[in-house]
Amino acid sequence: MPSFIVDPQIWASLATLTAMEIVLGIDNLVFIAVVAGRLPLARQAQARQIGLALALAIRLLLLGAVVWIVGLTQPIFEFAGHAVSWRDLILVGGGLFLLFQGTREIHAQIEGDASVPATGTAQTFTGIIVQIVLLDIVFSLDSVVTAVGMANQYWVMASGVVIAMLLMIAGSGPVANFINRHPTIKMLALSFLLLVGFTLLAEGMSFEIPKGYIYAAIGFSALVEGLNQLMARRKSVIGRRS
Repeated sequence: MPSFIVDPQIWASLATLTAMEIVLGIDNLVFIAVVAGRLPLARQAQARQIGLALALAIRLLLLGAVVWIVGLTQPIFEFAGHAVSWRDLILVGGGLFLLFQGTREIHAQIEGDASVPATGTAQTFTGIIVQIVLLDIVFSLDSVVTAVGMANQYWVMASGVVIAMLLMIAGSGPVANFINRHPTIKMLALSFLLLVGFTLLAEGMSFEIPKGYIYAAIGFSALVEGLNQLMARRKSVIGRRS
């Protein structure tokens, strides 16, 4: 019997890594759900599946290039007394992209044209896949760094990433449908994207924001919105009875 089967430390690290990968992947899942929502309904599921499959492939490739990932943190130049690395530039670019995309989607929601696709369905589909791939690369950095820090064996890291991604693929449909059915939830999700974009931008500029603060803010906002949904549902039931 292989030794890893009876090694509790390996299974504990696999379970912990899988849970952390799911937590780190939630913002990616929300982004994919929101962006894919601009496509015609028949193509949204395909875009989500392709986006998450590409995210999985990118993470596995990056896991196999740990030395290269570490090299991204090496300074390449200095700006205003701060050392700047390729990782910083990637985080700044990803943060700016999320801020732009989130602001654009919020504007579309407010103006009431969020359901209008861009010129040509094929072009829109390709453009959205490109957006998803670009943000997958940014989100993959934290995911890969976490995996490397929590496990020493490649198969454990890869297994945790694969399990988490399969769970996300299974849950992407219900999450996207729930967001699209509730306009206030969609606006909250877009606000999360702005928050994550600001966090990436700050981190890329060497201003470290503890992740616990971000998750606490997102969790509190989700709790308040959940209470609002329960209150609205209760009022609807009372109204029908009366």
